[in-house]
Amino acid sequence: MKPYTKKIVLENGQEFYGYGFGANREAINEIVFNTSMVGYQEILSDPSYTDQMVVMTYPLIGNYGITDEDYETKFPTLGGMIVREYNDLPSNFRYTKTLSEVLEEYNIPAISGVDTRKITRIIRNEGSQKVLITNPETPLETAMQKILAYEYPTDMVARVSCKKRWFSRTANHSFDIIAIDCGIKYNIIRLMNQKGCNVTIVPYNTTAEEILAFKPDGVFLSNGPGDPEMVTPVIEAIKKLRGKVPIFGICLGLQMIGLAYGAKSYKMKFGHRGGNHPVKDLTTGKIHITSQNHSYAIDVNSLKETDLEITHINLLDNTTEGVECKADKVFAVQYHPESAPGPQDSVYLFERFIEMIKG
Repeated sequence: MKPYTKKIVLENGQEFYGYGFGANREAINEIVFNTSMVGYQEILSDPSYTDQMVVMTYPLIGNYGITDEDYETKFPTLGGMIVREYNDLPSNFRYTKTLSEVLEEYNIPAISGVDTRKITRIIRNEGSQKVLITNPETPLETAMQKILAYEYPTDMVARVSCKKRWFSRTANHSFDIIAIDCGIKYNIIRLMNQKGCNVTIVPYNTTAEEILAFKPDGVFLSNGPGDPEMVTPVIEAIKKLRGKVPIFGICLGLQMIGLAYGAKSYKMKFGHRGGNHPVKDLTTGKIHITSQNHSYAIDVNSLKETDLEITHINLLDNTTEGVECKADKVFAVQYHPESAPGPQDSVYLFERFIEMIKG
């Protein structure tokens, strides 16, 4: 057996030895797991994973490579990747680079050959925690000192949001949308373009007055990383925008809407990440299989004291998956209807946003 080149050390003191790929560096992040069977490129390039090291529960990763068209952001900010088996010889006519090459390009470390099933059970039972990826020779005592000294960052949205506004236009557009970028995924913008919308993407700290000066037909609140309570500029903007223009939020967007209406958020034990979460639409009774990626949720009881109505619930743990205020023309979902990666059950929500604008 070839000698190990990397190891990870969990906050609970457990060590897992394996083989490094991607960037050859040490890193400390929050460890989380994702249950998707495909879509590692979309996971790699989703800004919501900023400063998180993702355990992929699907055992084989890298086998179809990386393609230029499938990125969800220009500069991936994933903390790291932990996989059971890594394939560095992709079989895919579309691929342009291997996963390891892209990880190395963006200075993201990764490790293979570890027991991802055991690690996932640890996260599920004990909750998300800190993790260090380091050389196998690093003493456990030294590793634990580094982990204990590490503090979770609170400026992630500021780092991943665009610094200046930019535009994504489509021919013969019908509506003009302002998208507040807290870490927006490109497929959200693509779908809005397909629905006949010109989209102006603005930084997270753009004021309500600046947004209204564009005279938009609607405002979109994007997904993004970290604690929603830290994104005070967007929460304040929502308070001023609600009732003046239709608003649609996804993931972090829902959490910020909840906080703007007076609800409370909390950090989940290990969050929701993957493409197989059943969500019930309470307005239709239909159950949709959804793609999710979030560590925080809005407290159900606190919503009772607001003007928001719960529209969707997660059937695995009854957490809030959708809210709406019909009077203000505001609605949001906690999951990812843009389907990058799938499933595609919930793309209809973009049509609903368009219908709200028409109304």
